[in-house]
Amino acid sequence: MTRVEVDLDICQGHGVCEMEAPEVFKAHRDHVKLLQTEIDEAAREDVERAVTYCPTAALRLVEE
Repeated sequence: MTRVEVDLDICQGHGVCEMEAPEVFKAHRDHVKLLQTEIDEAAREDVERAVTYCPTAALRLVEE
């Protein structure tokens, strides 16, 4: 199983993650909310792009 985590101490709510994976992320003015933490294979590629393009590197994938 793969899950996504967000470091709210460095997240600034740019919204890049929501643009890449709107089914997983909801951006707010200064932070992002995770709509789901466990990532299925259908969403994995979108979430990987969100992690890669996050301007503050606040996202990470964790393999369990």
